[in-house]
Amino acid sequence: MALSVLDLFSVGIGPSSSHTVGPMRAAKQFTDGLVSAGQLPATVRVQAELFGSLGATGRGHGSDKAVVLGLQGHSPETVDTRTADDQVAAAALDAELRLGGSHRVDFNWDEDVVLHRRKSLPAHPNGMTFRALDHTGTVLRERSYYSIGGGFVVDGDVTGTEKIVPDTTVLPYPFTTGDELLAICEREGKSISDIMLANELVWRPEEELRERLLGIWAVMRECVDNGCSAEGILPGGLSVRRRAPSLFKKLAEAESANSSDPLLAMEWVNLFALAVNEENAAGGRIVTAPTNGAAGIVPAVLHYYTKFVPGADDDGVVRFLLAAAAVGILFKINASISGAEVGCQGEVGSACSMAAAGLCEVLGGTPRQVENAAEVGIEHNLGLTCDPVGGLVQIPCIERNAIASVKAINAARLALHGDGSHKVSLDKAIKTMRETGADMKSKYKETSRGGLAVNVVEC
Repeated sequence: MALSVLDLFSVGIGPSSSHTVGPMRAAKQFTDGLVSAGQLPATVRVQAELFGSLGATGRGHGSDKAVVLGLQGHSPETVDTRTADDQVAAAALDAELRLGGSHRVDFNWDEDVVLHRRKSLPAHPNGMTFRALDHTGTVLRERSYYSIGGGFVVDGDVTGTEKIVPDTTVLPYPFTTGDELLAICEREGKSISDIMLANELVWRPEEELRERLLGIWAVMRECVDNGCSAEGILPGGLSVRRRAPSLFKKLAEAESANSSDPLLAMEWVNLFALAVNEENAAGGRIVTAPTNGAAGIVPAVLHYYTKFVPGADDDGVVRFLLAAAAVGILFKINASISGAEVGCQGEVGSACSMAAAGLCEVLGGTPRQVENAAEVGIEHNLGLTCDPVGGLVQIPCIERNAIASVKAINAARLALHGDGSHKVSLDKAIKTMRETGADMKSKYKETSRGGLAVNVVEC
């Protein structure tokens, strides 16, 4: 099973990769299946059922809206985030869908998109079922899908809880553990980003890869810019005010005044993360890194690199993303990046680990120092619950990204002060994260039935 850096970092829409991006992709995949099977002309109605965490927090995460957009042929990468809500509202008001963008079917919002708050499908907490019916009510096509984190979607025919989409590509340097990756680096005399680059060249030329990764970086920068300029209240009913615009103004003024505040860099990192996650909460254009709920950490640390590290350049950005993705692949293969499966340690924890590895790489860290930084990043997020207030990716998610971004920088710098040797390996930390997630009660895994979600009054 092979994974690319572009699997870990993909352009999507907020507020959630597993609850928004995944359902939209699954719905489009179902509609595309109707087209390829020649069943679209006979379809007069479609039904969607969302289960588990999707059913429990789907309203706050926009899962129902994402399904409607996907059925109408939209993809997370290209859907117009400015008109998405209007398109969904029009479908509900007009009582019709345009499957695949053209084929009209009747649509009843309350009956055709059902969120089951206490029912689950067997293979994963984020399950959904779609069916198409003809004029007699006969089911023409029925498929189940699982949104397994980071926007990844697998077919309902999977057995167990598969974490990755099958890809049989043969890589020059295959690895499934951190120890294997370090052994390859030592044997070949290469850095972690070098090994990732060599693997990536199996899929596409280096020039194309570089262009696409810098395109990902451009979307991250645009997201920060948008978050720093968009004032107001975030949607959803919690009345959370955007803080990034006012903080940006204060920091810009302090910078112009040549402030001697020694923690000013940390304040900027906080800003970068807040800006991204406020945009995510508002349904803006986001890069999964590796998920939407944790989308602010990698961009914040990358912004720290480009703004505060002398000599930072595009080559460094590419190496950062490659090294970060190598660590993300280890989480994806050996544990999970889904908050619905292992709690927020799988989202913010893995993102913190990835960002720490990426920064350590571009600051000149050896492979063992990079692995050490990644281990520190996840070790100090173990046990982190996913308990979003109101089922929205706002409290505690937005601030949590800021805190984890600073933690990632600290992890990288701490690792650079050592020689790479440490008692707890990244593999052991990831194994611990997986086991902790399995032991964690479901109410702490993106259901909004425990923790802050029940102890904070929604007002």
